[in-house]
Amino acid sequence: MATEIDRVTIIGSGTMGHGIAQICAMAGRSVILVDVAESQVAAAVGKIRANLDKGVARGKVTAEVRDGALERLSTSTDLSDACLEADLVIEAVPERMEIKRQVLGAVDAAAPAHALIGSNTSSMSITALGSLTRRPTQVIGLHFFNPVHIMTLLEIVVGEVTSEATLAASRAFGAAIGKECIVVNDSPGFATSRLGIAIAMEAIRMVQEGVGSAQDIDKAMELGYRFPMGPLRLTDLVGLDVRLAITEHLYSELGTDTFRPPQLLRRMVRAGKLGQKSGQGFYDWSKETP
Repeated sequence: MATEIDRVTIIGSGTMGHGIAQICAMAGRSVILVDVAESQVAAAVGKIRANLDKGVARGKVTAEVRDGALERLSTSTDLSDACLEADLVIEAVPERMEIKRQVLGAVDAAAPAHALIGSNTSSMSITALGSLTRRPTQVIGLHFFNPVHIMTLLEIVVGEVTSEATLAASRAFGAAIGKECIVVNDSPGFATSRLGIAIAMEAIRMVQEGVGSAQDIDKAMELGYRFPMGPLRLTDLVGLDVRLAITEHLYSELGTDTFRPPQLLRRMVRAGKLGQKSGQGFYDWSKETP
C-alpha cells in the first residue's frame, strides 16, 4: 500500500477536481487530471492557469511555483491509462451513485495494487463506496472545500474497514499539500456537510417565510457569528442543485425535518436558478459584484 504519495490522478475536472489538481501540483506532486472530453480538461487547465497567474499578480505565488505546477500537471480522457502509475486516485465526480460506481470500478481495475482511492464526496458513505472496490481498506474520504486553493480544511472520512495505514498516509498527504486535517467517522453528511447543510436549509426556509432578505440573513451570520461567508451566498457558490442533492440524501438517511428540502430550493432548481454557475441564485451573479 502507498505510504509515499507522489503521483496523483484526479477524476473529474469540475470546480473541485481542478482545484484539487492545482494544489497537488503546487505541492510538488505529479498530477493527471481526467475527464470525459478534451474540451473539459482544457477548460480546467485554463482555470488553473488563471488562478496561478492571479496568485503571481497578487504576490501570493511565485512565478517558479506557478511554472512548476503547470509542468507537473497533465490531462487525459482515458481513465484507465491515467490510473496505471498512481499512488492515489481521487474521484471528484457528481454526487450520484451510478456515476461513482462506474468510476470506482474502473479505477479499481486499473490502479496498481498499492494505490489508495480517495473520494471527495461531501455526503455519501465511504463504507458503501469502498464496497464497490476490491480494496475497501484502501478507500478513504478526502473532502476538500471550495475554493480548494484558498480553503485550508481537509475532512478525512474513515470508513468501517479503512485501515490505519490508509489513514496515516492520507493525513501525511494532507499535511504535505498544506491542509489542516480533521478526521471523522463515516456517517451521513460527516461533520461539515451535516452542520453546513442544517444552517443553509434553515436560512432558505427563512427566506421562504419572509423573515428577511438573503443579503440580511447572510449579513447576520457574517457579522453576528463571524462566518466568513453567509449560508445563502455559499449555497450559490456550491450550487443549489448540489445542495439539493445533498440535503435529499441526508433527509433519506437521517429522516429529520432539519434536512427536509425547502420548497423554495426545489422551485429555484427547477427554474434553473443554480447560483453562480447559472448567473442567478439567491444573488444575481451577472454583474461584477453579486
